[in-house]
Amino acid sequence: MAQNIKKLVQQLSLEEKTRLCGGEDWWHTRAVEGSGIPAVMFSDGPHGLRKQPQHSDHLGINESIKAVCFPTACAFTSSFDRSLIRALGEALGEECQAEDIAVLLGPAVNIKRSPLCGRNFEYMSEDPYLVGEIAAAYINGVQSKHVGTSLKHYAANNQEFRRTTVSAEIDERTLREIYLAGFEAAVKKSQPWTLMCSYNRLNGLHASENPKLLTEILRNEWGFEGFVMSDWFAVNNRAAALKAGLDLEMPYSLGHNDRALFEAVQSGVVPEVLLNIACERILTKVFEYADNRIKAEFDRDKHHALAAQIEKESAVLLKNEVVGGGPLLPLKKDAKIAFIGEYAENPRFQGGGSSHINPHKVSSALEAAKAAGISGISYAKGFPGDSDTAVEEDIAAAVAAAKAADAAVIFAGLPDVFESEGYDRSHIRMPDCQNVLIAAVAEVQPNTVVVLHNGSPVEMPWLDKVPGVLEMYLGGQAVGEAAVSILFGDTNPSGKLAESFPVSLEDNPSHLNFPGDGTTALYREGVFVGYRYYDYKKTKVLFPFGHGLSYTAFTYTNLRLSKTSITDTERLTVTVDVTNTGKIAGKEIVQLYVADKTGTTGRPIRELKGFEKIDLAPGETKTASFTLDKRSFAYYHTGLPGWYCAPGDYEISVAASSRDIRLSARVTLSTGVLLPFHVDLNTTITALLADPRTRDLAQKEIIEKLGGNAKEESGTPAASREEIETRQRHFREFMESPLRYIYMCTPIPYEEIVKLIGRFNGLTN
Repeated sequence: MAQNIKKLVQQLSLEEKTRLCGGEDWWHTRAVEGSGIPAVMFSDGPHGLRKQPQHSDHLGINESIKAVCFPTACAFTSSFDRSLIRALGEALGEECQAEDIAVLLGPAVNIKRSPLCGRNFEYMSEDPYLVGEIAAAYINGVQSKHVGTSLKHYAANNQEFRRTTVSAEIDERTLREIYLAGFEAAVKKSQPWTLMCSYNRLNGLHASENPKLLTEILRNEWGFEGFVMSDWFAVNNRAAALKAGLDLEMPYSLGHNDRALFEAVQSGVVPEVLLNIACERILTKVFEYADNRIKAEFDRDKHHALAAQIEKESAVLLKNEVVGGGPLLPLKKDAKIAFIGEYAENPRFQGGGSSHINPHKVSSALEAAKAAGISGISYAKGFPGDSDTAVEEDIAAAVAAAKAADAAVIFAGLPDVFESEGYDRSHIRMPDCQNVLIAAVAEVQPNTVVVLHNGSPVEMPWLDKVPGVLEMYLGGQAVGEAAVSILFGDTNPSGKLAESFPVSLEDNPSHLNFPGDGTTALYREGVFVGYRYYDYKKTKVLFPFGHGLSYTAFTYTNLRLSKTSITDTERLTVTVDVTNTGKIAGKEIVQLYVADKTGTTGRPIRELKGFEKIDLAPGETKTASFTLDKRSFAYYHTGLPGWYCAPGDYEISVAASSRDIRLSARVTLSTGVLLPFHVDLNTTITALLADPRTRDLAQKEIIEKLGGNAKEESGTPAASREEIETRQRHFREFMESPLRYIYMCTPIPYEEIVKLIGRFNGLTN
C-alpha cells in the first residue's frame, strides 16, 4: 500500500530513524516493527544474481543460489547494442522479482584506466560515452520490472590495490570528462534507484563523506532522485557521511555507527532534518518495491538462451586472415577440427569476487559442438586451465592432434586466479604454458584459431603466427554455445572492442602512475585514457578501440550533416548510408567521432559521441542517424566552471573503429559564452586581440598608437626576403609580448598601461 513517507518518518523515534539508515545484516535493510516498514533485500550483480540465503559474505566465498550467469560487462558492452542490454536488464529484473530482491547491485561503470585493474571484467569500457549509454539501457531494463539498481562505484574506483584507503588524485576537468561522465549520463537517462559510493578517497576525502560528489554534483547538478548507499564497510565517519549525502550504510555495523549517528543528531552535530530526508529517500524506494511486489517465476533455460544470444552479439572477431584462398573462419562443419585447451571442456566464463554466480548450467564448446551435430571434433587438453604449469605430454598430444586435423582451435585465456575483485594484475601476459602451446600448434597447423576467455586485454606474442583470433571475454554460462555458433558460421560475429588492446603494458598511459604508492594514485595522464592517448600519440596497438571483424563487408556512403554551421544551443543531425556488400547477413556498429579542430590545446584527436548497430541483409542499405548536442562538442572548462564549446571548426567522422575512419565532414560552431578573462601586466597582446571584449580597445590604444595594425608586417615592396622575414619575426615576437614589455620598450608609459589594464578588466568582468 502506498505510504505517506514524510508523515511516516515524523512518527518514528530518533533511534528508529538512525537504525533505518543502516543495514540489518549483510543484505537486508531494517524493518521497523509496528510502523508497517518492511525489510527488503539487496543482491550482488551485475551479470546475474548472487543471492545468499544464509552464511552470507561479500566476496563470493560462500555459495549462493543457482542462477543464470549472463556475460560479464567486459563482454556485453562490446555488443554496442542498447536494446539487447535492456533485454538483459529486463531478464535480471524478472529474476529479482522471483527471488524477492528489491535492488540489484549494479551496473558497475568505473572507467578502465589500466588493463591491470583486477575488476575490469565487471567494468564496461575505457570510454565514458559508451559507458553511459550501455549503463542507462541496463538500468532501464531492470527497473522496468519495479526492481531497483545500484549504480557503482561512485567515484574513481579504478584499481583494487588499497581500494579502501587510496586517494585518487584527479584534476577537475579529467574527473568531469572521464570519470564522472558515465555516472552522469546514467543518472540523467535512467534514474537508478540507488547509487553506491566507492571505498576510495577522491583528492584526499573519502567518497562516503564527500559533499561535492554526493550532493553538489549528484543531486544539485544531475538531479539524482534516489538514495545513496555505501559499498560494504566503506563508511569512515557515519555523521560526516550523512551530512555529505550518504543515506544508507551497508552492511550492519554491530550497532557502532547507529550509536554514533544517534549521538551526533542528539547533540546537534547533524541536523535531524538531514536524517529525516535520508529516511524518506530510503523508504520511498523500499515501498516502491513493496507496493509492486509480485510472485514471479522465471524460466532458467529461457534466460540461458538469452545469455547465449547476448554473447553471440558481443564476441569480437579480432583477426581472420585469408588462408588457402579464403578467410579461415567460419570453419567447415564437415572438416576435422582439433579443439585444444582445457577451456574447451571447462570454460572460464566469469570473474571472481562479489559478482561470482553459481550457474544452474554451463555449456562448453565441446558439448555445444556435439549438440550441433559436428562430428569431426577431436580434443586435447594442451594445458591446465587453472595454473601456469606446462605439461610436456599435454603439449605433445595437442601438437599431434593439430597436425592430424584440418584446423585447430585453441581455447585459451586467463585462469581465475589471474583476475578478481580484491587485487590487481601485475602484468597482462597469459600463462607461459599457453603461449608456448599456441606457438607449438601454430608451427604445425597453419589453420589455427585462438579463442580467448579473459576479462581484460592480454599480450599476444603469437599474434603473427595465427590467422584467427576470437575474443569471447568472460561470456557467461552459455559461452561455449556462442563460440561454436560463431566458429562454424551459424552466427556472424558483430561485437567490437569497448577498450584498446595495447601491444604491451608499458604502452598504457597510466603505466608510470598505476597503482600508486598505496596512499595516493596520481592520474597524471589526465583525459588521455585508452584510445584518446593511443590515437593522439599514434602508438601502435594490437587492436584499437571499436575494432571488430565480420564475415561480410560494409561500405559507408553519403555522409550528411543537417547544417554546416551551428550554435552551441542547437542540435546537429548526422546521417550516413551503410550497405552490406557481402553475401551473408550481418550487423555493423557504426561509430561517430567528433574532433576539435579549433586549435584548443589538450583535446584528444577524436572522441566517441554516437553509435548505432544496424542489421543488414546482403546488398541491403540502411541509414544510420545520430543527433549531436552541446556536450558532443564541449570540454569541461574549470574557469567557468562548466561545459564549454570553443568556437570554430569540428570534424564529424563515421568509422568502423577509432582508427578506421570511413567518412568525414566539418561543421562550424559558434557560441555566445565568453570565458573568464583577467588582464594583468603579463597578459599578451595576442590574447587581448583574440577576445572580442578587448579587441577594439587593444587595437586603438596599443596597436594604432604604436603606428601599426594587427596584421603581420610584410615590409616594403623593395625589401629583401631576409628583411621581410626579420620584420615578420619581430612582429610575431611583439604580438606575443606581455603588457609589461610595452612600457619598457615603447613610448607608452607605465601609468598609461596600468590605467589601460583597468579598462580591459572593466570590459571582461
